[in-house]
Amino acid sequence: STNHKDIGSLYLWFSFIMFLTGGAMAMVIRAELFQPGLQLVEPNFFNQMTTVHGLIMVFGAVMPAFTGLANWLIPMMIGAPDMALPRMNNWSFWILPFAFTMLLSSVFMEGGGPNFGWTFYAPLSTTYSPDSTALFVFAIHIMGISSMMGAINVIVTIVNLRAPGMTWMKLPLFVWTWLITAFLLIAVMPVLAGAVTMVLTDKFFGTSFFDTAGGGDPVMFQHIFWFFGHPEV
Repeated sequence: STNHKDIGSLYLWFSFIMFLTGGAMAMVIRAELFQPGLQLVEPNFFNQMTTVHGLIMVFGAVMPAFTGLANWLIPMMIGAPDMALPRMNNWSFWILPFAFTMLLSSVFMEGGGPNFGWTFYAPLSTTYSPDSTALFVFAIHIMGISSMMGAINVIVTIVNLRAPGMTWMKLPLFVWTWLITAFLLIAVMPVLAGAVTMVLTDKFFGTSFFDTAGGGDPVMFQHIFWFFGHPEV
């Protein structure tokens, strides 16, 4: 379906499933921390749980939930028949299950999944990371593409499909907040894509963006990551 309500519901259901998945990982984390000296899972698996839990809760639960609400509410609030780009809307949802399947499947790889924290600071995510880092990077790329397509859709819908008489100053506050959020998403998602691509090339292709030995700077990773991170929040 390309109907905005159907797609909004798909986003919300997907978000709920991811919420339960991330919640299960949180249960592993809390069980391990239940008592000093208690060893339920391997330290490396614990690190994977903290990393994937964070990524799933931020990119799999919170963001799709808000995007689902936007899909449901924005056309109704501005008197539009649907989102402006319904097929792109459909696409922006359906690539998400593949992204998170890839992220989750990385945990079953030899060497385990990403184990460097959800903020994936270099050099933890470059020099000391498992080979599944490649899957993690591609999953983030697909998620970012989805976010950007959703954001473009929101902007085009709000600018072009308002009902007659629905002036800018009559827009509901929810629509205004989403318009601003959409511009922020388009601004910062390519920055995250750049950061994870640099992580990928540092790990597999011999570049040294974040390696001081090659003239790079691990602090630069933090600058790039948080240039994405705060607008995202």
